[in-house]
Amino acid sequence: MVHGARSRHPRALVDTKTKYGNEAIFGGCYGWASAGRFHHAPSHLKRFLNLFGGYVDRVGNHSFGAALGIMPYVIGRADIPALVAPWETLVGSCELIVLFGGAHLKNAQVEMNGQVRHEAATWFHKAHAAGTRFVNISPSRSDLTEAVDGEWISLRPNTDVAVMLGLAHTLLVEGLHDTAFLQRFCVGFERFADYLRGVPDGVIKDAAWAAEISSIPAERITALARQMASSRTLVATAWSVQRADHGEQPVWMTVTLAAMLGQIGLPGGGFSLGFGRAGSAPPRKVPRMAMPVGKNPVTTIVPVASVGDMLLNPGKEVEFNGRRIRYPDVKLIYAVGGNAFHHNTDLNALLRGWQRPDTVIVHEPFWTPVARHADIVLPATTTLERNDILAAESASHWIAMQKAIEPVGQARNDFDIFADLAERLGFKSAFTEDRDERAWMAWLYEQTRAQAKERGYAPPDFDTFWNDGVHAFIEEAPVHQVFMGDFRRDPDANPLKTASGRIEIFSEKIAGFNYADCPPHPTWIEPTEWLGSAQARDYPLHLLSNQPTARLHSQLDMSPLSRASKIAGREAITMHPKDAGARGIRDGDVVRVSNARGAFLAGARLSPDLRESVVQIATGAWYQAVEPGVPGSLDTHGNPNMVTMSKVTSPLAGAPTAQTVLVQIERVDDPPPMTAFDPPRFS
Repeated sequence: MVHGARSRHPRALVDTKTKYGNEAIFGGCYGWASAGRFHHAPSHLKRFLNLFGGYVDRVGNHSFGAALGIMPYVIGRADIPALVAPWETLVGSCELIVLFGGAHLKNAQVEMNGQVRHEAATWFHKAHAAGTRFVNISPSRSDLTEAVDGEWISLRPNTDVAVMLGLAHTLLVEGLHDTAFLQRFCVGFERFADYLRGVPDGVIKDAAWAAEISSIPAERITALARQMASSRTLVATAWSVQRADHGEQPVWMTVTLAAMLGQIGLPGGGFSLGFGRAGSAPPRKVPRMAMPVGKNPVTTIVPVASVGDMLLNPGKEVEFNGRRIRYPDVKLIYAVGGNAFHHNTDLNALLRGWQRPDTVIVHEPFWTPVARHADIVLPATTTLERNDILAAESASHWIAMQKAIEPVGQARNDFDIFADLAERLGFKSAFTEDRDERAWMAWLYEQTRAQAKERGYAPPDFDTFWNDGVHAFIEEAPVHQVFMGDFRRDPDANPLKTASGRIEIFSEKIAGFNYADCPPHPTWIEPTEWLGSAQARDYPLHLLSNQPTARLHSQLDMSPLSRASKIAGREAITMHPKDAGARGIRDGDVVRVSNARGAFLAGARLSPDLRESVVQIATGAWYQAVEPGVPGSLDTHGNPNMVTMSKVTSPLAGAPTAQTVLVQIERVDDPPPMTAFDPPRFS
C-alpha cells in the first residue's frame, strides 16, 4: 500500500543512497516487536540496512536514558536493568525500602522478550511478612501496592534530588554517614560534602531547604534520614524519576545517598534502579537468543530524544557525552518495530520534522499513527500469524510460539519483506543466509542451546522442543549473590570500570566536559518547568505520564481491552477532586489539556490518591489530530506527548524529559469526534 500526498518511487532506497549516501537514511526502529526472538522487527531492519550500506542510528533509549548516560561514570556500568537488588537477598535482610517514584506492580508484569512467571506481588508479600517497611516518595499513592501497608510521602514532581540532598545533609551533620565506606570505596565525597554545606554557593542543602522545594515537611525528611541510618536500607529509584529535566541527577544522587549509608554490597542494603520493573526476576544463567545484525558502516548517530530536532535541523551541531556531533540531512526514514508518534516528545515539532524527508517507509499490521504518517506502508503480520520462540534472557522457560492463524490478507512477516527487498537489491543470500523461518529458528535455538549446555542446562534438540511446545529449565537453588558484593569484599581485586575503579561521587571526566546541565557531582538544578517556577502561573498543573494497565505502551490500543479503559472514547486523565472542582470538571467529563506546545483531549477521572496540582495520564493513546498532518492541530485522543518538551536531560545523556511538563486543563462540552481507529480511505 502506498499512501501520502508526496509522489514516491519504488526505487526510493536506491535513489536515496545514490544521490545522498547512506547517511541520508534513518533506521527508525525502537526495539518493539513480538516476544519472539526471530521475528524481532528492529533486528531485521538493522540487518537489512547494514547490508545495504548502513544507516543513521539512534543512541540511548526512552526507558532509562539518563541512567544509561550517567552510570558508566558513577559505577562503570550501563546494564541498567541489572542494577536491581535480587529479592532473595532482600527478604529477611532488608528492614527499610525507600522508593523514590514508587514501584508499581503493573510495571513488574512486563519483561523484555516476554515474561513467563509473574512473581513480583508474591515477593512484596514475602518482604512485608518478613518485616520490611516500605516508604513511597511519589506524587501518587498508587505507585506502591496497598498490600505492604507502606507510608506515602507526597512530593512535588521533579524534586526528588532536593529531598535526597536534604537526607544526605542530615546524615552528614549528625555524623550518621559511613566515613570508612566513603574513604575505601568512593572518590570525591569531600567535594560533595562541601556542596551540602553550601561552601561553593552559600546555600546549605539541609532539610529545611529541601522542604521548601519539595513541600515535604523538614521534620519528616530529618526523621527519615535517621531511620535510614539506623536500618538496613535499600534506596530505590524508579526509571520514571530520571525521565525528567536533569534526569542524570536523581540517579547519581541515589548511588551517593546509598554510599553515605555505607551499605552497598551488603544483603538488603545499597541501591536499585527500576525496582518495581525488574526486582522480581530470580537470577538464572540461561543465555539469550539474538539475531545477528552485522556491523553498521555508518557511524553517524542521534541521541534518542533528539530525533525530531535532527529531522528539523540538518547540519546542526550539538554536544553529546563529551563530544560534538552533527545532525545528518535525512531524506528517507525506514521505520519498523515502534511508534514514533508515541515515544518521541513534542509531537508538533516531530510532525514538522517528519514531513521533511522525501520518503517514509513503514511495516505495520494496523492503521497506526506511524502508518497514517507514512508514504509506503507494507502490511506486516502480528504475533499470532507467525512462528517464533519466546526465550528471554535468564528465562525460566523457552516456549514454542506456534502461529494460531495464517497471515491475514496480504500481510507478510518482516523477515520475508526484507528478504524480497534484498533480492531486488542483490544481497538476498547475505540477508537470509539461505534460511527460511523454520531454519532460522532452528539455527538460533541450537546456537543458544549449545551455550546453555556449557552452563549446565540440558534443553532438548530443536525438533523435540518444537513438538513439545515448551522447555522448563530446572529450578535453581537461590544464589544469594548480593549486588556489588564482590566489589565490597575486595575493591582492589574487583574494581569498578570507572576512571578510579571506585564509586565516583565526583567525576573528573564529567568536570572536563564543563556542562552547566550536568555538574561533576550530584546537584539540584531547577527544572525548566515545575510547580515552583514562574510558568506555573499560566500552567498550574504538573502532568505526569505513566505506563498503561490495558496495553503495552501504544501497542494494540485499538483492542477491546484498551478501548474499555477509555472515558468518553478518550484516554483517561487522573485529577485530584479539588483541582477538578476548581475548574468545574466532573468525573467522566471530556477535558482539554494544553500548554504553549500543543493540546489534547482526555476523559477526566477523579482520585484523592494523586497529589493536588498534579495530573496523570497513561502513555500510548494513538495520536489523531482534528486536522491530520497539520502541526498545532488538537489531538482528540489523549496523547501526552502533544505537550511534552523536546529539551534533553543534559548534553551528557541526551535523554528525554517527558515528566517535566506544566499544563492547564479545562472542560470541553462539545468535543470533536475521536477518529484514531477509523480505517484508511482507499482510492
